[in-house]
Amino acid sequence: MDSGNAAWMLTAAALVFLMTPGVAFFYGGMVRAKAILNMLMLSVAALAVTSVVWTFWGWSIAYGGDSIAGIFGDPIKGFLLHDVMKPVDGVFTSVDGADAPYPHSIDVAFQATFAMITVALITGALAERIRFSTWMIFVALWITLVYAPMAHMVWNGGLLSADGAISKLLGASAHDFAGGTVVHINAATAALVAVLIIGKRKGFGKEPFRPHHVPFVMLGAFLLWFGWFGFNAGSAFAANGTAGYAWVSTTAATAAATLGWLFTERITTGHYTAMGAASGMVAGLVAITPAADVVSPLWSMVIGLIAGIVTYFACSLKYKFGYDDSLDVVGVHGVGGVTGTVLIGLFGEGTGLLAGGSCHQLAVQIVIALVAIAYSGVLTAIIVFALQKTMGWRVSEHQEIEGIDIAEHGERAYDFTSTVNAVFKEVK
Repeated sequence: MDSGNAAWMLTAAALVFLMTPGVAFFYGGMVRAKAILNMLMLSVAALAVTSVVWTFWGWSIAYGGDSIAGIFGDPIKGFLLHDVMKPVDGVFTSVDGADAPYPHSIDVAFQATFAMITVALITGALAERIRFSTWMIFVALWITLVYAPMAHMVWNGGLLSADGAISKLLGASAHDFAGGTVVHINAATAALVAVLIIGKRKGFGKEPFRPHHVPFVMLGAFLLWFGWFGFNAGSAFAANGTAGYAWVSTTAATAAATLGWLFTERITTGHYTAMGAASGMVAGLVAITPAADVVSPLWSMVIGLIAGIVTYFACSLKYKFGYDDSLDVVGVHGVGGVTGTVLIGLFGEGTGLLAGGSCHQLAVQIVIALVAIAYSGVLTAIIVFALQKTMGWRVSEHQEIEGIDIAEHGERAYDFTSTVNAVFKEVK
């Protein structure tokens, strides 16, 4: 075993795990004060339910079994990780890369954190209106039927992989380094489908839904940027030059996206806002994710700049088309994920249209993005409809107005009553 690589991958797994609490604070600060605990709890469910499902059969569907039709692995072969966690002659089985052998269990941990953060991203579209119990069942079904098969298709030699049928048909190797399709397009598509079925919050488009705690939003964005080094650099699966390259690409693109968003915001509104900075950071992180290992520093910044500008305008589409994507999952993760995935076809070193002179890479990147959207959309619609007809998704209108924190969790994040009473007492 290479202890250096093993240590790095454990660290990367811990960094990616931190991203889900980062999402919780990022989204939590954006909602109204009466809904922040629910926002945080939705991420708790993403962590807890995903961990259990991943241990039982999620890992096996994604990585542990033989490919079935290039779409998913055998859920039985790796059930309860019996082919991963069981020592052979006193030594655990290992993932053996060219220069990165480390225990197989570390890879299980690393990939579990990707599943957690992906389903947690969806919560931003459903803020302030869904039942916690329904969400927990959704997480279990979605990880099983959507996320794990998508991970298999892209990262385990399936339909959307570099060795898959689409790549062979179009004459170029599909590329998704760390999750443009598996994570961001997947989550954003699911978010859009869920929103269309579940419906809008009361007052959407008629009254403002202002963030109650912008410092929380900034804290979440900074935690996400920090955790993303595990997300992207960890996807090198070794402490090597690719990891360093991905680290630099990630930072360059994110910085450019932040500036792109802020300058666009300044031109259109006259202000550089903290909310804009946080959103621009996340947009850049999303866009560089699939491309972090195959684009030059210059093209990394170009991808980030494009993503920052495009996602800024994309976030206003929900008002034009009337879908209540509460915290802009579709605008940032969907549009950003598609942008990064497709731009590999232009800027990928040696393969992209501008950096390699061939249109084949562009074609395959567009097709895998479309297939990912179609698969996630159809399967998510089935899951959401089924839960709508059985458990129901929405809290009552009265509970939504009063505040979902009280309705679902019996708690408030802030004790305003005591504060007001104390002020009155001082005045008297």
